[in-house]
Amino acid sequence: MTDFEDIVVATTAEHVLQITLNRPKARNALRTNLLRELAEALDAAAADDDVRAVVLTGGEKVFAAGADIGELAALDLKGVVEDARPGYWQRIAQFPKPLIAAVNGYALGGGCELAMHADIIIAGDDAEFGQPEINLGILPGAGGTQRLIRTVGKPLAMKMVLAGERIDARTALTAGLVAEVTAREATIERAEALAKAIAAKPPMAVRQAKDVLLKAFDTDLTAGLRLERQAFTILAATEDRAEGLSAFMEKRKPQFKGR
Repeated sequence: MTDFEDIVVATTAEHVLQITLNRPKARNALRTNLLRELAEALDAAAADDDVRAVVLTGGEKVFAAGADIGELAALDLKGVVEDARPGYWQRIAQFPKPLIAAVNGYALGGGCELAMHADIIIAGDDAEFGQPEINLGILPGAGGTQRLIRTVGKPLAMKMVLAGERIDARTALTAGLVAEVTAREATIERAEALAKAIAAKPPMAVRQAKDVLLKAFDTDLTAGLRLERQAFTILAATEDRAEGLSAFMEKRKPQFKGR
């Protein structure tokens, strides 16, 4: 895969790709180049049939402490209007395969927003989540207000955005922002294990399931149930469905091929 400056991309297990944010001196601040590289890496992973799940991490110490403030401060009104970053964020959000975030340390501002782009967040017990943009005279600009309130509810989202207060990993777990909390040194390992488990499932079914689950945010129950049934019907034509049913009845491990 392409050599990158701000991220490290590696295959860590069969069908599993790991992307590590790699600006440690800047606490993985999300400058434009990092977002561009991340969007490119995810686009490539989406097109690669050998990749079935992706783990996104900032390493063992910090996930991402926010946007690159120096870069942000240099933007005037024209610069904000013409900013390329919303396009990169959209490409990240549209990644069709399972994306698991392993979060240690700070996930603040853009870092919290990036974590919320993942389908599953595994948090270290030292993780902190927050949207402190209000302290800079701005507000979350990469989906933070919309994704946060849909995930943790109005009262907590209002407190985090309006007061700029952070929450710890256990609070994030209780609020539904993260799926699990682990010891800091086990966060990436647990995310990798989960990615490997998902990668072993039938990939077409996994992608259809992710798509339908995410559409639940944008549809009412009746429309959502109709989409679910459509996806269920589409999978009836796949070889993996036939293999899964046969393996179950024959009491053997299925061999899914993504067809």
